[in-house]
Amino acid sequence: METTKNQYKLGLALSGGGAKGFAHLGVLQALNERGLYPEVIAGTSAGAFAGVLYADGHTPEEILSFFKKKVFREFAEFAIPHGGFFKSDGFRSFLKKHLKARTFEELKIPLHAIATDIEHGESKVFSSGTLIPAVIASCSVPIIFRPVEINQHYYVDGGLFKNFPVSTIRRECIKIIGVNVSPITKADFRSSIKYIAERSFHYMSGSNTLLDRNLCDYLIESTSLSKYSMFDLEHVDEIYQAGYDLTISFFDERKDILKKDFPDIFS
Repeated sequence: METTKNQYKLGLALSGGGAKGFAHLGVLQALNERGLYPEVIAGTSAGAFAGVLYADGHTPEEILSFFKKKVFREFAEFAIPHGGFFKSDGFRSFLKKHLKARTFEELKIPLHAIATDIEHGESKVFSSGTLIPAVIASCSVPIIFRPVEINQHYYVDGGLFKNFPVSTIRRECIKIIGVNVSPITKADFRSSIKYIAERSFHYMSGSNTLLDRNLCDYLIESTSLSKYSMFDLEHVDEIYQAGYDLTISFFDERKDILKKDFPDIFS
């Protein structure tokens, strides 16, 4: 069935970015404090991970508390390379523990999770059916994590083709706030496989965001998060706070423009 144009007043698009995705939670907290609540969410990788927990009904601060004292090894089990160095069983267990919904239809807010069909070279939008495998697929960074099989197709991180999924919900929304936590930045060279893999994926995923950045009504973006690595779970609070502060500053600097679109929050 064809989607009705502009059926949502406000949509939210959340980019991929690994641990930098904790900034999404800070952004959501600041938006909620201003009385702004998205009616639909599109997320890639970390954006899908944060988005699904929020769409399930958890508050940003509650989601943040789930990750306290977590380290990367709790989410990823090392495996002999067979499509990826790490299994994603930890991600699966985490989502099973904290999600009430088991299908997209059971979420309180509609969610679009973006993954990549690694065999056919196509971007895939999941918005119905079984929830957890689709979200894990969206987060499965190639080489690092094994692909996820869904209906005899193999999926990896959606950032390969669509790291910032604004276009996914553009026709459905009157206004869209986009949050890009991973714009292209430089990083001093380090001779390690982790550095090469992370930087390669960063440049590859960042290069496909130009169109989507231009489709936002409001773009929240900062290069200040670049100092945090993809798997940095030691600075969760700092990353969250950076997203919160960035959004507060964004509102303060654009108050006159925002008043026209969201008069209720400034009344």
